[in-house]
Amino acid sequence: MNKTNGNTSKYLAPLLIVMSLMFFWNFSRNINDVLIPHLKRACQLTDLQSSLIQSAFFGAYFLMALPAGRFIEKMGYRAGMLTGLILAAIGAAIFYPAATTRYYPVFLLALFTMASGFAILEVTATPYISKLGDPNYASSRLSLAAAVGSMGATIGPFIGSKFLLHEKDIPANLIKSFSPEQLKTFLNNEAHLVIPPYLTLAALFIALCAVLYFLKLPVIHEGNNRQKLSGVFKFRHTMLGVLAVFAYLGAEVGVVSFIIRYTKSLNIAGITEQKSALFITLYMALVLTGRLLGAFLLKQVKPNKVLTLCSIGAFILILVSVLTGGYLSIISLSIVGLFTSVMYPIIFTLSIKNIGDYTKVASSLLIMGVVGGAIIPPIMGLISDQSGIRMAFIAPLVCYVYVLYYGIKGYVVKNKTYSDESEEPQLTVIGH
Repeated sequence: MNKTNGNTSKYLAPLLIVMSLMFFWNFSRNINDVLIPHLKRACQLTDLQSSLIQSAFFGAYFLMALPAGRFIEKMGYRAGMLTGLILAAIGAAIFYPAATTRYYPVFLLALFTMASGFAILEVTATPYISKLGDPNYASSRLSLAAAVGSMGATIGPFIGSKFLLHEKDIPANLIKSFSPEQLKTFLNNEAHLVIPPYLTLAALFIALCAVLYFLKLPVIHEGNNRQKLSGVFKFRHTMLGVLAVFAYLGAEVGVVSFIIRYTKSLNIAGITEQKSALFITLYMALVLTGRLLGAFLLKQVKPNKVLTLCSIGAFILILVSVLTGGYLSIISLSIVGLFTSVMYPIIFTLSIKNIGDYTKVASSLLIMGVVGGAIIPPIMGLISDQSGIRMAFIAPLVCYVYVLYYGIKGYVVKNKTYSDESEEPQLTVIGH
């Protein structure tokens, strides 16, 4: 049982540390959206091959969610955070041999390792922050943590573009005119651009790990009432919720992954790759704005209705983007961030409603649903390679149709159970 009380001053340092972890893992994760066009050029990849960056990253979340939960139950929150940071640092450091060899699978290994660390951190952070202080203010702490994470997600693409993308685009015709030796030198130099930012991230993760190691963290003791994974399958709204997480995150990651590629295809005068990355920053800034607005809106409107309206809004904006051109097209795509901002917490909360002691194991299963971020981008990449970048956005359109279904009908609870009939479990979600 959590024995923390209203005296929160002694929890300030641990809270700041954990929130800083959230900032840096969201910062790092959203650099991927800039890394895709960069490695596409440096490693001479197709759209499908470059989209595997997201597959490696979110595939790690899928594989690590359940083991991370079990590890934290056995070893505790402190061990979970330290392990996550060590793995993230190792993954960032692997970018050095990846860049020097310019071997794409090594880049994917680096991303998979980093993401494995982030998955452990994410599974650890939400429950730890919720218990670190007065229970009556848990939602407030989690909302603040979500805002900190969104700030990292907003800044990440902007900083990444300064390191990885050129201020002026290098014409494809110029690259084709290079001799074999010139091309090799050019591509090696491109690959080496990842070394400074990722080694800096590795150093930051090690520094945070050292601070966390020497910092005296409050120990949270919990009862062990976790149920078997198989028991969750009887809850229809939970299982449909896992698919909704899959669809939501697959669509979001797919859209953001191809914003730069799509912007360049519009042939807008003066828009370079580096400037195109600003639309990712706009997208993530609108996600942050939407989450702040959502905290108020969700007190006034039923969550399933908000989810329904948001999925319709996202669908219409993507459709407008695909059917138009110029600035209207790319701005419409960027505004999708405002409508997707509250989808994950709503889906997550609706999915664990009325499931009692199955909440913990269901939470891990829902986190596994983020594998949509590993699958939808390659589907979009394949469509893009075969039929063009505009046609690739059919995939997120289909995803938002399913999210719409979940908001209208899929969320409805058909059966319920409580370990304690007097108290329905509550959870505020801070990830994705």
